Amino acid sequence: MRKRRQAGDAPSVVIVGSGFAGFECARRLISLLRRHRSPATVTLISPVDYLLYTPLLPDVAGGLIDPRFVTIPLSDNLPDVRLIRGYVDTIDFPARTLCFRDQENATQELAWDRLVLTPGSITRRFDIPGLTEHARGLKSIAEALYLRDHILEQFELAAIDADPHRAQARKTVVVVGASYSGTELIAQLCAMAEAAARKFGSSRSEIRLILVERSGRMMPEIGSRLAAKAQRVLRRRGVQIRMGVTLNEIGPDYVVLTDGTRIGTYTVAWVTGVVASPLIATLGLPTERGRLKVGADLSVPAMPGVFAGGDAAAVPDATTAGHITPRTAQHASRQGKTLAVNVAASLGHGAARDYRHRDLGTVVDLGPGFAVANPLNIHMSGLPAKLVTRGYHLYAIPSAANRWAVFTAYLAGLLFPRPLVSLGVAPSSIARFSVSEEFDLPRDTVAD
Repeated sequence: MRKRRQAGDAPSVVIVGSGFAGFECARRLISLLRRHRSPATVTLISPVDYLLYTPLLPDVAGGLIDPRFVTIPLSDNLPDVRLIRGYVDTIDFPARTLCFRDQENATQELAWDRLVLTPGSITRRFDIPGLTEHARGLKSIAEALYLRDHILEQFELAAIDADPHRAQARKTVVVVGASYSGTELIAQLCAMAEAAARKFGSSRSEIRLILVERSGRMMPEIGSRLAAKAQRVLRRRGVQIRMGVTLNEIGPDYVVLTDGTRIGTYTVAWVTGVVASPLIATLGLPTERGRLKVGADLSVPAMPGVFAGGDAAAVPDATTAGHITPRTAQHASRQGKTLAVNVAASLGHGAARDYRHRDLGTVVDLGPGFAVANPLNIHMSGLPAKLVTRGYHLYAIPSAANRWAVFTAYLAGLLFPRPLVSLGVAPSSIARFSVSEEFDLPRDTVAD
């Protein structure tokens, strides 16, 4: 156990979580502290040693981008930050300490003077029979790799399966949730299905891709006109879109929709939104819609020295009274920068400020040659939107090495056929929601 802090020690800032908010906070804060020659230290604690660029997970699942390209190493990009791999279990606010489990599941204690809570989010799940056992999400590298490997393996099995009904079920993929991630995932799987049909000598029409959305329309945040264009493109590519229904039951080789339709399938991707990290519910602090309440300056009310941001925080939206900011990478990254300024101000360096965000727009990649986007509220579709979409991602990736790697993957995708390789590194057991997203199980149970 680590000893408690003593009077006169240099101030210690501890950041929980290495998502967009935590990463940007650490990067900006260490720069501010160096500028002011502050003796304060910055520690970032996270179950993983990288920032995951989640907007490109559909490209990983679809086989376009290598998983290494979307993982930004913390040690390379935060050289002056102390990095600890661990899962935070409890926080003692009066004592200003927290307890975490390391990679060997041993519990250790860490003291702090300033605490920044950016633990992120996990997939939102419902009490649907078979969901946990048979569906997989798209919030982690393990889940993205599992989907890619599993779909390719099912196509291979379908080619040698003597039962035509079972073979068809193996070539059927159901994606639940027509959000940005779900829509981009089904689009990438369209491209992979085209390549798989050629490789395994079957017709593209034999591969069924089904997008299920409980609400009445796709991607409500992007605007009805662009959403309608996206829907038309997906339908032209053979995607069956089922609106107004969701899953009622999931079995090992089927799903049942809420309208009673039974679909034979061995692959269900559950991409229906997120909820705050389970850590938030253990804190005993006020929440809003499951997210930790914070002020406009991202401080936690009545908790001096405690701040929060990203998906786990209910950050007031300064542009719309009474609303909280949506869970997007744009907001999380910019909140991270505001967190850094305000933590530094709390240590006597600079002035605090409220969080304000100017929306740069949304980009949605719909596979080869097409995208929809509304940068600065300029609605675009087709190839121009594709260029904007890819340009935005190359700009937003916070690492030159990863940026170059993604660019070369984009270029290779234009020049060569999409590679269809089942790596076998993400079996179903490690791609389960609780194992791959919550990081709350002992290490020796992961491979069971």
